[in-house]
Amino acid sequence: MPVTDKLLRNLLIGALAGGAIYVLQPFLVPVAFGFMLAMLLTPICTWLEKKGIAASVAPVICVVLFLAFISGIIALLWWQVAGVAEDADQIALQINKIPKMAQDYISRTLGVSAERQLNLLKEQTSALTSKAGGKMVVAAGSILSISGKFLLVTIYTFLFIFYRKHLASFLLKLVPAQEQPVAEKIMSSCGEVAQKYIVGLGIMIATLWVMYGIGFSIIGIKHALFFAILCGLLETVPYVGNLTGSLLTAVLAFTQGGTSMALWVLAVYGIVQFTQTYLLEPLIVGAKVSINPLFTIMAIIAGEMLWGIPGMVLAIPILAIFKIICDNIPSLRPYGFLVGEVKYPNKRHQK
Repeated sequence: MPVTDKLLRNLLIGALAGGAIYVLQPFLVPVAFGFMLAMLLTPICTWLEKKGIAASVAPVICVVLFLAFISGIIALLWWQVAGVAEDADQIALQINKIPKMAQDYISRTLGVSAERQLNLLKEQTSALTSKAGGKMVVAAGSILSISGKFLLVTIYTFLFIFYRKHLASFLLKLVPAQEQPVAEKIMSSCGEVAQKYIVGLGIMIATLWVMYGIGFSIIGIKHALFFAILCGLLETVPYVGNLTGSLLTAVLAFTQGGTSMALWVLAVYGIVQFTQTYLLEPLIVGAKVSINPLFTIMAIIAGEMLWGIPGMVLAIPILAIFKIICDNIPSLRPYGFLVGEVKYPNKRHQK
């Protein structure tokens, strides 16, 4: 087959696969999360079974431990949110001053009168108000949808763990006997990279909690622990999440201590991001997922376009699994090389 025909065929297959992934989002997202969590919890389940726990009971214990961990995170957040809620009136009062300051700045720099700004604001506000009732209904529906999807993820996680040996045997039956060792290696490597990535991400988030907590406490931000936890949890959305959390913290810091405190928050964000990029990620996560930054960013953007925020969270581990598959199949190795890390030769050895 000519190279151009082969390329066109692969592009067509990719386009059809992308369309199917987009259309099947409500079904695939819970399945993908359940699969990732199952790979994370499988070593625990295997260890329990080796200790004599029945194969039908060990997955239940794993899921209960996962739910207990999630409940602890929610309880910690709820405890901190309760403290923030006590100061809600004061925070709202300070935030309400921001539009007036912005209005004065626009009047001075752009020459747009305060009356003109108010008219524009009223036009936008009236449009938003007319849709407020509908948006509240949508918000309530979203909460129910998230609860339903979380339940589905929990069920899928249990079933993937419980039937893991059956599913593995099925995949091995799809390949010729002489290629089964390669298939076993691919499955083992995929499970290992998913486990290491998720565990590494969890360790890094906990480290970020400590770093942000210390930084925000030194600055003097009220409820520093809440904002530290928020910034750390948003790290699950690469590149975008931590910036969003830090900007939110900077805005609330502005209401507490003015411009100087907001700038100090941004300084803490810069220091933490530098430490994360050049120290934490290489040591904790870096070696787990060998993907170059270009395709990492492209995968995150594509994930957001296809599946929204869940797609951004799942993009990196899915791309890492794709790379492992490509690295172990000769015809796909060029694609694995393409998305992999670029290794530059040591200049001293070139001389």
